[in-house]
Amino acid sequence: MCNPTMPQATHIRWFTRVVCNLRDLFRYGIRVLATGAFLSGCASGPDYQLPTVDDSAVGPFVSRSGTLDTDQSVPAQWWRLYDDVVLNGLVSDALLANTDLRVAQANLERARAIYGETRSGLLPATDVSAGARYGRDQTSWSGSGQAPKQWVYTGGLDVAYEVDLFGRVRRDIEAARYDTEVVAARLDAARVIVVAETTRAYLDVCTLGDAIDVTKASIELAQRSRDIVVEKERRGAASRMDVNRADVSLAQAQAELPVLRGQRQSALFELAALLGKPPSQVPDVARGCIKAPDINGSLPVGDGSALLRRRPDIRQAERELAADTARIGVAVAALYPQISLGASVNYLRNDDLKGDRSFSFGVGPLISWHFPNTSVARRRVEQSKAQASASLAAFDGVVLAALKETEQALSAYDATLEQRKALIEARDQAENAFKLAELRYHGGAIGYLHLIVAQSTFIDARSRVVAVDQQVASARVSVFKALGGGWGTGDDESEITEP
Repeated sequence: MCNPTMPQATHIRWFTRVVCNLRDLFRYGIRVLATGAFLSGCASGPDYQLPTVDDSAVGPFVSRSGTLDTDQSVPAQWWRLYDDVVLNGLVSDALLANTDLRVAQANLERARAIYGETRSGLLPATDVSAGARYGRDQTSWSGSGQAPKQWVYTGGLDVAYEVDLFGRVRRDIEAARYDTEVVAARLDAARVIVVAETTRAYLDVCTLGDAIDVTKASIELAQRSRDIVVEKERRGAASRMDVNRADVSLAQAQAELPVLRGQRQSALFELAALLGKPPSQVPDVARGCIKAPDINGSLPVGDGSALLRRRPDIRQAERELAADTARIGVAVAALYPQISLGASVNYLRNDDLKGDRSFSFGVGPLISWHFPNTSVARRRVEQSKAQASASLAAFDGVVLAALKETEQALSAYDATLEQRKALIEARDQAENAFKLAELRYHGGAIGYLHLIVAQSTFIDARSRVVAVDQQVASARVSVFKALGGGWGTGDDESEITEP
């Protein structure tokens, strides 16, 4: 049928030629698509592999003590270990309203939209046009005088599809997916910070409230001692110097109170900001806390392997490395031809001119190739490889930093606990010495100077215990923060997986 030499009528030969051309174009398109499907597994550039870490990094922590449970990993919602309803509510509110988290969430939505846009590269691109106009068309008028007014209708459809033979589109999509996971890891890292700092601010409010109560008790103690000395001085049993010493001790005790109140107010303002509220809207439930909640038993910390799986900043660095590896493939694909299949249909109709209508179509491949000048593409490949090497080094650095921060936090927490134990012992001994000095002073065995010294020592020891309580609470939060807990909703905060 497609033999052009066969004796046929003119219109039949014309129709036959059109049919044969369409058939050849269709066959060619099928061959190109089949070739693209066959080569679709041959994406350009290296396939991503998870980076390896030193075996010592996944073992037990160097800092180990009886206060740490290395058999259990830190739970995702570690703040619930305090068993404090107010703290649970504050953390939940912060996760919903914190402004940093809102920014990070919006960035993640933007990254997902970019990823969806990139995935559209797998679909054909279409361009549809239609129009109608009314007026005179002298260019198509063959008669004399002015052309008659007429309606002219036009329409067109263009379809183009890139045959991703060398994986440029797929590598681009792969990089966009990894970029989205990078932004998701940043959001998780922001959650870790918000949870830790909200807990720290609340515990500071509570411990400072306790410190204020202790300071008030110390002021009452100093005031009571002064009243006794004043009474003795009135009876002639004490000197004016003893009264002055009592005044100094009372003033020193009173001087601590406004400082503690200012620190507590600052912690309340910090808490309000973390909750996305102005300073005037500090939660009353937090303001009323005067005794910090504690955790009974050892802290669950796990080991290095669990830490590397859980920390969002490590996952972020690993995903950045994956994205930069995929971009090597994008750059390599530029060294090869870019092939697109296209089809177009156009229509023109003029109702007032007989026979003035046309219909045209076309289909075929479009090849674009920067050849033989590929120097720019090769330099971009080198740039992409260098960027991937930098990302690998950055990943190694993040792993080392995570291990360092965790070991430092564990060591500082253990040291603070030891300090607290010693200070409690010192406080108890100072209290016993003060009570004994009081008895001996009232019995006339010692002078007021010795009583003042014993009282000042006791007040100072008690204040130092309250201060170290705040340090212990903050150091414990730093441990949880370094371990990377607080971004998930379950106990399986592990996201580094094979692509």
